[in-house]
Amino acid sequence: MAFENYPAATEPQQVPAPKKNNASALKTGLIIAIIGLMGTWGYIIWDKNKTNETIQQKDQLVASTSTQKDELQKELDQATTRFDELKTNDTKAMLAKDSAMNRRDKDIAATRVKIQSLLSKSNATAAELEEAKTLISSLNSSIADYKTQVETLTAQNVQLTQEKEVVTQQRDKVQKDYDSTTVVIKQKEDVIDVGGTLHASNFNIVGINEKGNGKEKETSTAKRVDKLRISFDLDENRITPSGAKDLYVCVYAPDGTPVSVEALGSGIFKTREGQDKPFTNKLNVNYNQGQRQTLNFDWKQNSNFAVGDYKIEVYQNGFKIGEGTRHLKKGGLFS
Repeated sequence: MAFENYPAATEPQQVPAPKKNNASALKTGLIIAIIGLMGTWGYIIWDKNKTNETIQQKDQLVASTSTQKDELQKELDQATTRFDELKTNDTKAMLAKDSAMNRRDKDIAATRVKIQSLLSKSNATAAELEEAKTLISSLNSSIADYKTQVETLTAQNVQLTQEKEVVTQQRDKVQKDYDSTTVVIKQKEDVIDVGGTLHASNFNIVGINEKGNGKEKETSTAKRVDKLRISFDLDENRITPSGAKDLYVCVYAPDGTPVSVEALGSGIFKTREGQDKPFTNKLNVNYNQGQRQTLNFDWKQNSNFAVGDYKIEVYQNGFKIGEGTRHLKKGGLFS
């Protein structure tokens, strides 16, 4: 059997096919890698865009929040200005008198503090800003009501002031009329008072010597006079009302000095001019209107009577109403 050469038998040992498969796998892997990389880049780009969008939204939210806070702060400032302008000196005076206004003032002040506290937060939430907005709306309403009350009270004060002026004018007129009437009445009373002053006349002054047996004898010798018996008439007066009248009798010694002995009832009275004047004796008389009355009394002093003229003055109602004189002589054969 002859040996034949079979070249075909060695052909299977050559492997060109695997090389082709490796290139394809490599290409496929490369494509996959490229696709994966592109997917990764796409995700990164998408995520970055999303992050940028989120940041932008946050920036917009922060800007919107800041703008809203600024607007709310502006509204609060405007409301505060309006409220402060209402609180003049007159309003403060009304607040002190009106308890309701005083309470409203305190409520408005508390609301302002609460709003400012919300707006001062650096990280205020939307809910807090909404609360501040609601409070500002309430604050504006309260200030409007407050203004209405101020205007009402101001109008009432104006009316009361006008009424007070009218009452004051009426009072002043009544007072003026009263003063004028009082002056007229006082003048008439003075005229009546002066016209009602009594008048004394018919003075009789006699020296009396008292005997040991109790008998009395008239004498004009000074050393024998033990007392003076003084009498005078109160003339009729139709103006002077009936009643008790005080009469002050002033006795002057010959040297002009007033005779005053406190132990015997002497004292001081005031004249019509307001001057103090010593009196020797005081008489209380029950006077009858329109009738003449004769009065008499004795004056006895502790010392001896001196030679000369004894002057007697009678005062009533502050006026001197009469006077008389008695001369006492020196004793002896040729006196």
